[in-house]
Amino acid sequence: MPEDQMTSNPARPLDAIDSAILLHLRADGRASVREVAQRVHISRANAYARINRMLENGVIRGFTARVDQERAGQGAAAYITLKIVQDSWRTVRARLERLPGAAHIALVSGDFDVLLLVHTRDNRELRELVLTRIQAIPEVISTRTLLVFEETDLLPERRPVRQVEKTPPERR
Repeated sequence: MPEDQMTSNPARPLDAIDSAILLHLRADGRASVREVAQRVHISRANAYARINRMLENGVIRGFTARVDQERAGQGAAAYITLKIVQDSWRTVRARLERLPGAAHIALVSGDFDVLLLVHTRDNRELRELVLTRIQAIPEVISTRTLLVFEETDLLPERRPVRQVEKTPPERR
């Protein structure tokens, strides 16, 4: 997580109720606190307090829309691996964050240093992005582009939802 997104609150393990709340919010970020509370079998006040705590602690970083990239005019997608100059991660990350279509950036171990997911209008735009923007970053030593033929988001609505046992009154 970038330094500017870190909070001063130490990480706290999530219990089964927090995990269930997150599962429901990932499936429907527009769900009301009342609806979440009903699904997780806790009071609205408890759900509200837990959601706020997870927001304050940075567990929940925000609420977003899931976009069908093809329908939004971004029909080409690729994972781009980058080898970069040692100790240049923060500089490279700052440059990659400003790229049009950059969807995910990760510092990784292995044969390359950075994994970047991009969405572009078409392969021509992807080619321009890689050859003229990414390879022009001085700290980038080399790149490899992996075209994405099909994507599937692994979101909670695609997975079986685990029911949370009713909580004893003292935990509500």
